[in-house]
Amino acid sequence: MLVVSKFRVFTTLIICLFGLIFSFPSLIDQKTYDKLPRFLQNTVNLGLELRGGSHIQLEVDIKSVERGHQENIIDEARKQLRKQNIPYNRIFVQQKNEGSVIMISLKNPEDATAVQKILTKIESELEIEINGAEINAVISKSFLENFSKRIVGESIEVIRHRIDESGTKEPNILRQGTDRIIVQLPGVEDPAEIKRLLGKTALLTFHGVDEELESIPVQEGDKVTLPTKPGVMYLPEERTKGVTIYVPIKKQIALTGKSLVDAQMNIEPESGKPCVSIKFDSIEGSKKIAELSQKYLHKQFAMVLDGKVLSAPVFQAVINNGAAQITGSFTMEEANELALLLRAGSLPAPLNVVEERSVGPSLGADSIVAGKNATIFAFILVSLFMILSYGKFGAFSVVSLFCNIMLLFACLTLLGATLTLPGIAGIALTIGMAVDSNVLIYERIREEIRLGIRATLAIAQGYKMAMMTIIDSNLTTLVGAIVLYEFGSGPIKGFAVTLALGTVISLFTTFSLTKSIIAIWLKKNHRKKIII
Repeated sequence: MLVVSKFRVFTTLIICLFGLIFSFPSLIDQKTYDKLPRFLQNTVNLGLELRGGSHIQLEVDIKSVERGHQENIIDEARKQLRKQNIPYNRIFVQQKNEGSVIMISLKNPEDATAVQKILTKIESELEIEINGAEINAVISKSFLENFSKRIVGESIEVIRHRIDESGTKEPNILRQGTDRIIVQLPGVEDPAEIKRLLGKTALLTFHGVDEELESIPVQEGDKVTLPTKPGVMYLPEERTKGVTIYVPIKKQIALTGKSLVDAQMNIEPESGKPCVSIKFDSIEGSKKIAELSQKYLHKQFAMVLDGKVLSAPVFQAVINNGAAQITGSFTMEEANELALLLRAGSLPAPLNVVEERSVGPSLGADSIVAGKNATIFAFILVSLFMILSYGKFGAFSVVSLFCNIMLLFACLTLLGATLTLPGIAGIALTIGMAVDSNVLIYERIREEIRLGIRATLAIAQGYKMAMMTIIDSNLTTLVGAIVLYEFGSGPIKGFAVTLALGTVISLFTTFSLTKSIIAIWLKKNHRKKIII
């Protein structure tokens, strides 16, 4: 006879109850939703095609940043050649089939080894070839690949920061290929304003702080008249929630973000407090920051990103090695965010819009209605089939199927996943797959009964014999969903998420919920004739 422990039955019922509770907010109207307690005010995020909004595909102009890096190498090489009195005919970048090559034509071939050392010191990732008085230098492919990934990654951080600043909720920002970024903005109908924001290149600059003027704190909503002084501008720095500090910044740019090569959140050894470690390049940044730290020793020096002060720390010592620490009353989150913003602004790259489209809210509403109708229609048809084919046992499967859908919506809500139109297709597919396992079990039970085995024993055998087949078939589906999620993007990922969750939940409902219902029913009706 089929036996299920009381603990298993209790656990299954608790899980299903939580599924019903957390899926409920996604199925009610706005008025009812507003009356719910705060911990229940979470719903499934709707994707672009359901909620309406804008879709923008951006191309990161990595080549321009690479050219800028090569120009920096050439500029520093010229300085070093003049400094060491090494005569040369010309130094330039030549475009070849394999990429850009730095070409140096020397007057004396015997200076080639010295020039090679100079280039290696400037950039260690150069592959240098010497042909008499001609020197060819190419940046290694591994460096360019990592460089490209870093530029795109930091561009994504800039985009995310800008979109958050514009008040957009739940943006979907994805890397596509090697140099493209997909930005999906649910709820934003006109992409023109977003294009204007994203089209700008993040500008990180360093400025001195005027000592004669004081910083002015301003509460949110307050009006204040800021002092004026030639060559000085007041820029905002948000310190605490609701309070903005206006810092008197010198308009003259002392250093640009192009010289900043890295920024990381660390823990200060002496105090154990979070800090931000920054590093400047060895070409120009290190020399410039050493001069500035000498000039502004024990004085404030501000970092400005897109017209806002990120931080205005005080130089505590002269920085001679190009590496410094920004200390203060940071939390871990604040230090990490500052490091991200500094990295994002340190290597700006132009962003070109290569595709844009918008989805109206009416079209999104039509998609939601169509998706709901498809899901309900699939549920009704599957339920009718199961009841007509298997009677009471089919009805047990319908109860499990309903809980399956509720658990799926609860998981999507708790995970913060975004439901897309292909995601709805995944739910409809899950409805069919959820009862597929029950069909295999019920048919196996019928086969056992036809062999003359008693019904109660046949049910236990049916579950036992069909288990491995069901697990194997669901595992292959799960592997397919994982592959789709890993290599897909946007709507494909939405489909993969619902398919994977639906597969895992269907295994739970088949071997826990349906099995528990049948076990309880059998315990009360084991003396009666069982027909399936």
